[in-house]
Amino acid sequence: MMSSFSSILAASLTIGSTTAAPWGPQWWGGPKPQWGGSNNNAGQSSGINVQLGPRPYYLVNNMDPGPLKDKLESCSEGPFKTSTFSISHRGAPLMFPEHSRQGYVAAARMGAGIIECDVSFTSDRELVCRHSNCDLQYTTNILAHPDLAAKCSKPFVPYNATTNTPASATCCTSDITLKEFKSLCAEMEATTFNALNVSTTTTPNFGRIGTTPDWRTNMYSYSCAEPMSLKDQITLVDSFGVNFTAEAKTPQIPMPFQGNYTQQDFAQQIVDTFNEMKIAANRVWLQSFLPDDIFYWLANDDSFGVQAIYLDERADLTADGYDVAVASLPGLAAKGVKIISPSIWQLVTADNATGKIVPSSYAIAAKKAGLEIITWSFDRSGPLEIQGGGYYYTGVNNLINNDGDEYTVIDVIAQQVGATRIFADWAATVTYYANCFGL
Repeated sequence: MMSSFSSILAASLTIGSTTAAPWGPQWWGGPKPQWGGSNNNAGQSSGINVQLGPRPYYLVNNMDPGPLKDKLESCSEGPFKTSTFSISHRGAPLMFPEHSRQGYVAAARMGAGIIECDVSFTSDRELVCRHSNCDLQYTTNILAHPDLAAKCSKPFVPYNATTNTPASATCCTSDITLKEFKSLCAEMEATTFNALNVSTTTTPNFGRIGTTPDWRTNMYSYSCAEPMSLKDQITLVDSFGVNFTAEAKTPQIPMPFQGNYTQQDFAQQIVDTFNEMKIAANRVWLQSFLPDDIFYWLANDDSFGVQAIYLDERADLTADGYDVAVASLPGLAAKGVKIISPSIWQLVTADNATGKIVPSSYAIAAKKAGLEIITWSFDRSGPLEIQGGGYYYTGVNNLINNDGDEYTVIDVIAQQVGATRIFADWAATVTYYANCFGL
C-alpha cells in the first residue's frame, strides 16, 4: 500500500485529475487545442488539466526536515492549477528542446501561467523564438542541411583533439529565411562542443556541434521538435489560455541589419506582432537586457511598457557591477521602470552567523525603490549537490547540500524578497510551490 510522501512519485501524473490527460496528436502539436477562455490575467485556472509529474515530489522528499518541508508535503494532493507566478523559461528545456512546440506544450501542462519566447529575426525580418541570434549550431540540426549550413556566418570547424580546440560554427537566424528556419529541428541545447563531424544520424546530436549535459535528457529529441515563429508561438500559447513574455534578444550581429533595420524597429515589431494577433497588452510581459529597449517601450507604448521587464545582468559584467546595479535602482524607478529582473544569486545571500539564506542588499534596495521583482531561472544549472548548485546559487553555495534546497531558495525569494514571478526551466517546480502558497 502506498502511503508515504515519497510513494506519491509513482502516481503524481494524475494528481488533481479524475480523468485521463489528452495525450493524443492534438495535444502534441496537431490542430489547435481548445482549452476554454483566452484571458488569464490573474493566474486563475486556464482550463488545462495541470499535471506536475514527479520532480516537485522528488525535490520535497529530498529537503531537510523542517516547517517548509512540512508545508510543501501538506499540498501533495493538490488540486493544482495554472499560476502566473510560474513563468516557463524557454519552454521546458530541462527535458525538451528549448523554444520548441513540444516544450511549450509541456510548460502549459505543468501550469506555467506565462510562457516565454526569446525573440530573434530572420533574413527576411520575420520574428522567431530562439534564445540567441546565433545559436542554431548548437540548438538545431542546421549543420545537417548542407544548403543551410553554407549560409552560416561561420562554417563548421571540427573538434581538434590535439590542441583540445572545441568544434565551432556560427549560424544565425538572420542567415536564413523564416521558411528555412521552420524546416529545422530544434534540439537540446549543447554544451560540450566536441563534434568531429555532423553526419552521425544515429544520435539526437545529429546536425549540431555539441552534446547534451548528462543531467538533461535527449529522450524527446529523437523525433523532430518543431521550432516556432513568434506568431506561431502566440497562437499556441493563446490556445492554452495563458499569458506571454517576449524578450528582445540583444543582437549578436551588426545593427542596423541590412542597413536600415534598427534595434528600435525590432523592439517595435514585437509590439506590432502582439497587436496584430489581437493580444491585450496586459497579457504580455516584454523583456530586455538593454535598458534602451525598456525606455523605448515606455516612451512609445506605455500599455506594453508598464509591464516591461528590465533583465539585469550588470553584476556579471564588471567587478563592481553588483554595487553599480544596487545604486542605480532608485534612478531606474524614477525613469519609469516598474519591473527589475536579476538572476537568482543577486537576490539572496548567506547569513553565515545563522546559517540561513536571506535577502541580499540588491533585493532590499529594489523593494525600497518600489520595483516589482521577477527572477531567473530555477532548474537551469543541474543538480544542486554539485558545487552547491553552481552559478545561480553564487553566494549561498555553502548553504546548499541537496536538491531539495531549491525549494529553500524559492521560499526565500517568494516570502522574504517578495518576487512576484519566477522563471524556471521546469515549470512544475514553481507551479507546485505557487499552488501550495496560494500564489
